[in-house]
This record gives sequence, structure tokens and C-alpha cells, in this order.
Amino acid sequence: MINKNTSMNKRKVISILFCLIIFGIGFISCTEKTELTETGNDFISFTQTDHAFQLAKDDEVAPIIIHNDEYPGVEWAANLFKNDLEMVTGLEAEVFKNDIPAQTTPVIIGTLGKSPLIDQLVANKKIDVTDMEGKWEVSLIQVVDNPYEGVEKALVIAGSDKRGTIYGLFELSKQMGVSPWYWWADVPVKNHSDIFIKSGRYNFGEPKVKYRGIFLNDEEPALGRWAVENYGGFTHEFYENIFELILRLKGNYLWPAMWWASFNSDDPQNPVLADKLGIVMGTTHHEPMVRAHAEWDPWGGGEWNYETNAAQLQQFWREGIERMDDRETIVTIGMRGDGDVGMSEEANIGLLQKIVEDQRKIIANVTGKPAKETPQLWALYKEVQEYYDKGMRVPDDVTLLLCDDNWGNVRKLPAPDAEAREGGYGLYYHFDFVGGPRNYKWLNVTPIPKIWEQLHLTYKHGVDRIWLVNVGDLKPMELPISFFLDYAWNPEDWPVDKLVEYTTNWANQQFGDEYAQEIAEILDLYTKYNRRRTPELLYSDTYSLENYREFETIVTDYNRIKEQARNLYEDMGEDHKDAFYQLVYHPVLACANLNEMYYAHALNQLYAKQGRAATNAMAEKVENLFEKDAEITNYYHKELSGGKWNNMMAQTHIGYTNWQEPPVNAMPPVLTINVPRRGELKFCVEGNLSVFPDQIAEAELPAFDSYNRQAFYIELFNTGNTSIDFRLKPSENWIALSKKEGVLEEQERIKTQINWEQLETGISEGTVEVISDGETISTIKIGAQKFGDNPGIRGFIERNGVVSIEAPHYTLKEESDNIEWMEIPGHGRTGSGMTTSPVTISMEELSEDAPQLEYEFFLLNDPANEEVEVEVHLAPTLNFKNGNGLKFALSVDDNEPQVINMHEGNEVPDWKYPLWFNRAVSNSVMVEKSKHKVSTKGLHTLKIRMIDNGIVFQKIIIDNGGLKASYLGPPESLKL
Repeated sequence: MINKNTSMNKRKVISILFCLIIFGIGFISCTEKTELTETGNDFISFTQTDHAFQLAKDDEVAPIIIHNDEYPGVEWAANLFKNDLEMVTGLEAEVFKNDIPAQTTPVIIGTLGKSPLIDQLVANKKIDVTDMEGKWEVSLIQVVDNPYEGVEKALVIAGSDKRGTIYGLFELSKQMGVSPWYWWADVPVKNHSDIFIKSGRYNFGEPKVKYRGIFLNDEEPALGRWAVENYGGFTHEFYENIFELILRLKGNYLWPAMWWASFNSDDPQNPVLADKLGIVMGTTHHEPMVRAHAEWDPWGGGEWNYETNAAQLQQFWREGIERMDDRETIVTIGMRGDGDVGMSEEANIGLLQKIVEDQRKIIANVTGKPAKETPQLWALYKEVQEYYDKGMRVPDDVTLLLCDDNWGNVRKLPAPDAEAREGGYGLYYHFDFVGGPRNYKWLNVTPIPKIWEQLHLTYKHGVDRIWLVNVGDLKPMELPISFFLDYAWNPEDWPVDKLVEYTTNWANQQFGDEYAQEIAEILDLYTKYNRRRTPELLYSDTYSLENYREFETIVTDYNRIKEQARNLYEDMGEDHKDAFYQLVYHPVLACANLNEMYYAHALNQLYAKQGRAATNAMAEKVENLFEKDAEITNYYHKELSGGKWNNMMAQTHIGYTNWQEPPVNAMPPVLTINVPRRGELKFCVEGNLSVFPDQIAEAELPAFDSYNRQAFYIELFNTGNTSIDFRLKPSENWIALSKKEGVLEEQERIKTQINWEQLETGISEGTVEVISDGETISTIKIGAQKFGDNPGIRGFIERNGVVSIEAPHYTLKEESDNIEWMEIPGHGRTGSGMTTSPVTISMEELSEDAPQLEYEFFLLNDPANEEVEVEVHLAPTLNFKNGNGLKFALSVDDNEPQVINMHEGNEVPDWKYPLWFNRAVSNSVMVEKSKHKVSTKGLHTLKIRMIDNGIVFQKIIIDNGGLKASYLGPPESLKL
């Protein structure tokens, strides 16, 4: 029998001897090789560790070595790294060209095949680059012993190409404590006197998406006016800050600002600088051949019509390709109408294909090489996708840039088994949009979970050549930009079970660990709340005043996180306040204020109708909140960061009357009334905005039951300026009132509950008399049902005729061998979402073996007509398969499942924004309704069966005759 320990010890000895032999002839030690880490792992330490490289310690900092032959862009990044190091440590590192000073432990920076310093290390087998050579944007960070004669130790930062080296430098800066947003959001640099690099070899691998970038768009009046004030326009001085940010975030691609600007002609240094720093440039979906739309009229080309003006267009485009030279560019091909509109209705596929053929001839003729050797994209934006669906095709080497619906919902994806294309597929996504049904460009309205869900869907369907996102004015999209580019680098770093960590990690990067979790909660919630209804789409009637206390709950939720943010802002050190205001406090403060203003306006309109004495005070509150909005913006422009960001929040956002922005913010019109000196006592009750006793003689509160133990309010109000005595007299001792008598000035809510211990089992009825000046002016009916012991009751309990369930709160889930259910935390208007994984597998048709979710619910009342109506709230996923629509099945108990197609009748013909589409994107939800046979009260089970992948279930509402109108639906029911 062989002794296991002895065998293992022998293997260890052999392994160590082998490593020593290899080390002796110059290879990397086995120990180092095994310390290969994955992307994102920390290699920085601020305390001494064994064999670590000393970057800074005891007022000494390592020198930086770069060769004269290196790319100028790498030298630029090396100088930024030097500045970063000084910001962190207060020490200024010396930069040497070519020569390494004696008796030093230097930082060696260089690119494979470009830097003789790095190539020497490779030739001498001091570093192993077999997993880097020929790769795209790979960074290597490694502590190397005895790299050169007379050098004991060095930190090597090498790249497989120019961007690989730059990314390595900026990764080191980030881990030292320099946020990528240090300039664009004034995030303070974290100071450390000592910095060490852990011994090991850190290879960050290739990005999963090849081209990853942003689009500066819709840049007036904010970014455009800011750029003009600070740089005279979109000049290379402006773009240097943009390029630096993109590279620090490991992006590589840009569509520049273009409403009135031309990147290439406004400042000829723009493209030169982009090429130097390694930024791949492009032009938008309606600007072919590297020509900005703003160039056409000054160029004097005439009509933008290929049928009538082909020669002029060809010359215009030829000059664009000539000007491009050999700089890294993705050339947009194809043609849309003049000014980002569709082609004329007469345009046909044959003409469009000829345009592409002619453009590619120009590319080949100018570059002197086959067109396929110049990267190109064809954007399937808006109506262009219809041309594709009707059969238009472009050469296989052209990247098909698929698009969302401008609201973050992907329109089309290739089938999982689609034949590979040489040019692959890309995605054009939106965090900002100008167009129907309404602009959204003021503040961030895109939650990270929604982005994750759509990008995950996209990536898993093989879209990985280009990812580009429209970020509007850049600020205030800092968080989603970071996530978009981080996720594009490697989606596998952020599986759904780590998604909740992302915002916390990001907050930690900007503000440190102490407040990170609380900041993350605020950031996640405010974007979730904003996506329910974007600020530009808000009205005073968006949320219900009458049902479920919906509007006041919305305002309470916003105000809660506003107070959290305010408290944190006050606790923050002075050096963090500007960054915290920009990234956290301002958007929460502004959005809370806006929602409260519309709530006050809704109350003002209601109070005027009801004749309340508080009407005019509420009108004044609307005015004050409107003025507060202007004050918040003024602080951002004039005081924040010493006025650095003047104009950046100039986007109008109040007073929209159609899709386009108003010229100025316009306060919603308020109502005022003449309030008499002596008025009367009136009241309304929860769930009924009628005025009592005027409109109906007897009021009635919603029913109480002993399971839900509800609390409802009676709201007393005065119609005059003189106070009124009131008294409330319950007929039964089981009716509990928060107040039975008092003096009413303007208005007061009285909470009504039931003393269940004093109530007999069964249905009980009582009343509350409303007495004013000694006279009963009305009575309020109270009905309560006390249930006896029922050991069989479980599941979600009916409350006032409705059962409301958040989709992740299932009773039971069933999965198949290859499909499981996946919760997407936070991906819902009121909760989270449930979808299936992998997102590339469907059942295609209803099957008994299909994965399903079961929800037990208990009805307290027999359904009328022996049926209930079920609403399923879904994320507004589009029919990305372009088939017959995405389907699922729904059933109650053992009844036959109903197949529901969430897209049936919901197509978007000619991109005309029909009513359903307005509702889906405006309300950020698709609601599917179906009726189901349910004969009796008691325990029932609702089942959702999966048919198609890609559907996200968010909320289920079972209407047993009591569902009231609201925007979000009733709050979740009690679950036993």
C-alpha cells in the first residue's frame, strides 16, 4: 500500500527542484506563474508584504522608465500615472527615458514589440508573454526579480498593444486610490504614504466585447454650453478629458458630440489626439463615411438625396475617408434621411444596397486596400431595421449594429444558433434620448438591474463586437457609464448573484467603505424610482391620490432617501462634499423635490374642487417647490466645485406638453379660491375623494378583516378660516380612532382601526358619527370581518378584493435539467424580477415539463361570476426574436393553462409610437390581463409556465372584484 503523504511529498520535492532548474535558466518561477489572478483582483497593498515591490515608502518613490520608441499615447498615460502617484503619495517620481538609474527598483512601462525594454525582458525570459502575444488590449502587471543587470527588482507594466499598456497603468492608478471620475466628478484622491505591489503575475485578459464606447449626444443646452464656456467648443482640449475618462474606464470607442459640432473639422487636432491616445472614432447611425451631419450644409452639397445628387454625396464621402487616413476608425455605412430621420417612403432596398456598394468602392479606392480591411458598421436604427427585415443585406465583414428602442429595450438579437458573421454584431444602447413619446435627458433614469438584464440577454446572443451607449451630456450618467463599460469588459465578472455588489463597490471606490452600503442603497433606489416614471413624463395625475395612498407613498419614498443623502452629505468630510453632491445628493434632492411639487399640485387641484381652506397654502407650496428646483440648479452651476459645472444641469424638465422639451421650465398652473372667514366641517374617507356630507349622505370606509388588520383614514377639513370644533362618535367599542374630538384649523387625518380582541367572530357593522357644533353632519359606515381559526389558510391573503404578489415571492419553483429560474434583484417598479436562465433556451411551445413558478393565494370572498382577472406585470421586453412574439402560460389551480403572447397586436409599424408603445416605455411595464375560472373562496394556486426565454416577470395581481385604479398597482399582500 502506497502512503499518500509520502507520495505527495515526493511530488512536491520534484516540483520544487524543477522550478529551481527552470528559474536557473531564466524562466519565471513556478510560484509566480501560479499567482495569475483574474480581472479586478487587488494587487496593491498599503502595508509591507513578503516579496512585494515598494512603489512608495518613507518619502521615496520608484522611478518610472519608458523607452523613446514607445507609443506617444503610452508616454502620455505614463505621465498621468506619475501625476496620480503624486496625488496619492505627495511624492514626485522621476521619469527616465531608456536608461535605468543604478541602485533603483524602477517601474518599467512598455508595449510588446514597441518597447526595447520590454522586448529585452521577453528575450531574456524574465517575463512570459505567451498568453499575451497577438492578443487584443491585454495588460500584464508583474513584479520581476533581477530584470536587468544591477537591478534587484522591478515592477513591469506591459501591454499586448498600446491600449493594453495604458489600461495597465490606469488599473494601477485606480487601485492606488484614483477614481476614474476624479476629474469629471471631483472625486478626491485617497492618500497613502506607502504603496506596495504584491509579488505575482497579473494578466487581465482580453475584453469580451471588442469595441466599447460612449456617444455624447443631445448636448444642448447642458454639455454644449459648458464646453463653449470652458473650451470654446468641442475642441481637443475638451476631448482630452473625455479620452482620459474612457481609457480609465477601459473603453476604447467614441461617437463625438454632433448636434452642431463636427469632430474632424471643428478642431483638426481632435482626430490626431484620438489616434495618439488610442481612441477608436466613429460617427453616428445617420452620419456615413466619417462625415458629420453638421458639415453637409457648409460644404455646399445641396440636396441630401442619393437618387438626385449621388455625385456630390460621393465626393463628400470620399473626402471623409481621405481625411480619416490610417487612424483607427469604424466607418458607418448606409444612409438615412437628412437630420436623423428616415429615408423618404419612396426609398427602396435596391437603392440602399447600391449606396452601400458605392460607399465600399470609395473606401477601397481611397485606402488602397480591400474594403473589408477597414472596420465598418451598419446601424439597424429605427426604420433601417425594417429594411433588414425585408431582406436588405450588407457584406459579411460589416458589423451589424443592433439597436434598442431608445428606451433601453433591445429590438432585435441574432438567434443563438445563427451562422457567425465575419463582422459580428454590435449594440447601440441609450441612457438618454430626444424623441417620442418624450425626451429623457435631465437625470439618470436607468437602473443598473435593467441595464444588466438587457446587456446579459444581448451578450448571450453573441453580440460582442461593438457596444456603444448614448450618454447624453455625460453628467449625470457616471454610475451607469461605469457599469456599462465594466460589464462590456467582462460580463462574466458580474453574474446576477454579484449584481447587488456592483453599486456598493462603486460607492466604495468614490467615497470609501464607511458609507458605501448606504450610498449604494440610495443610488439603487433613486434610479429605480426614476424609472417608474421619468421626470419629463411626470404629471400631477401620474400617481393615484385616491387609491393605495400611492402618490403620498411615492413622495415619502423619495423624501426618505433624500434625508438619508442629506445626513450623509452633512457627515461627509469637506473634500468629499462636491463629489457626493454630484453623484448622490443632487439627483436625489432634485427628483424628490420634483415629485413633491407634482404631488402638491395634485392636492391643490383636488382641494380647490373640494373647497378646502388649505387650497391656497398648497398653491403656495407648489410655487415654493418650483422655485426650489431653480435654486438646486443654480447651486450646481454657480457654487458647486467653485462653478466648474456651470450650465451642466441646464436641461429643462418641467412643463412638457409634447415629446420635445419646453424652452424654459414652466410651473404647472395652480388654483386659488376665496376662503370665507367662517366655513364648514367637511370630510372624505380613504379610497373615496367625494366630499361628505355634500355629495353623498353616508360615507363608508373600506372593509376591515382580521388577517390584514387594516388601518384607514378619515380626513376632516375646514372650508373657512375660523377653527371648528369636531367630535367623532363610534357606535361600537371595537372601533378605534386615533382622535375622537378636537379643534380643526385646516385639516386633519384620523386613523381608524379595529380592536379585534373586542370583536366577535363573523361580520360586524358599526358607524362613526361626525359631529360639528353639536350636530351630527354625517355618519361613516364601518364593516369588519373577524375570522376564526383556520389552520389551512396560507399563501398571499386577499385584501379588499385583491391579491398582489411580487414575482420573486413564489411558493414553489420547478426547473428543468437545462433551464432554471433566475431572480434579477431590483429589476421591477416595486420589487425584483424573475426570468429564466440561460436566456438563450426556450421551450418554444407549452409543455408539462416547462419550468414554472407557483404562487399560493387565499381568497376571503367568493369570486363574482366564478372568475378572477389576473394582471401580470412584465418588464417591457421587445420581441427581440422577431417571430410571433414572446409567450408564457398562466393557469389557476388545475384549469387548462392559457397561452399569453406579450407582443400579440403590439408591433411597432413604421416606428410610429402607437398607444401601447407609449404606455410600455412611459410606464416602464407591460401588463397582460387574463380571466380565470375560480369558483369559491379559499386556497388556490396560480402557475406561470415558461415558454419563451427573455421574459421578466415582476408582479402578479389577482382581482377578485376589488382592484382600484393606480399606476403601480396595490402594495404586496400579506403572506402567511
